[in-house]
Amino acid sequence: MKKLKYSSLFQFPVLIGALLLGVYLQRSGLIDGMLFYWEDVVYLTKQHIQLTLISGSLAIIVGLPLGTILSRPRFIKMSEWAMQGLNIGTTIPTLAILALSMSLLGIGFVPSVFGLFIASLLPIVRNTYTGLLGVPAHLKESASGIGMSAGQMLLRVEIPNATYVIFAGIRTALAINVGTVPLAFLIGGGGLGELIFTGIDLFDTEMMLAGALMTALLAITVDILVAGCAFLMVPRGVNPSRA
Repeated sequence: MKKLKYSSLFQFPVLIGALLLGVYLQRSGLIDGMLFYWEDVVYLTKQHIQLTLISGSLAIIVGLPLGTILSRPRFIKMSEWAMQGLNIGTTIPTLAILALSMSLLGIGFVPSVFGLFIASLLPIVRNTYTGLLGVPAHLKESASGIGMSAGQMLLRVEIPNATYVIFAGIRTALAINVGTVPLAFLIGGGGLGELIFTGIDLFDTEMMLAGALMTALLAITVDILVAGCAFLMVPRGVNPSRA
């Protein structure tokens, strides 16, 4: 009951604030101004989603096996060196990564995907690696005791117990990806960054907000979708949200 009351007390002012914000935006004419760019928003949102899907999928396809390999005993000595190498993707500003991609691959869609892929890779690799290493030793010993091979132990014991942490890495990576895609406009990649940066250059608040609000909406949507997948796919015993 207490949790329900606290949740209700928190949700009420949030709903009131959202309502007041909507009224303010409507009366100030900002909503009408943003709707003027609706066709551009739809077109650029498709580009934005395409960039996120391709670069995010590549990061997942590469990151999950790489994190798994680095967590294996034979590679454990070189794993931290590999992680430090991957840290370059986060210590270097994303705009610099995109600029380096442009210098290597030219201007357009391909360098944008490559830069976003690099920027999204580390959270997935790190969480996969950390999640697999964090599986309790007694579970591994029990699996070994009943005759499981290393491959069977990985698939039936380690991965199921590390899935929650792995999904957290994917969730972080995709959130970073969606928020970074607007920068791809600067190297000819398209996306909602066209509205944001053009709006800034032209001092057009409605154009800028049209791109920024849709980017925020996409980020929230992606986060909810990944959270929903984690809720459904992570086993009950290791999923705090289903405990």
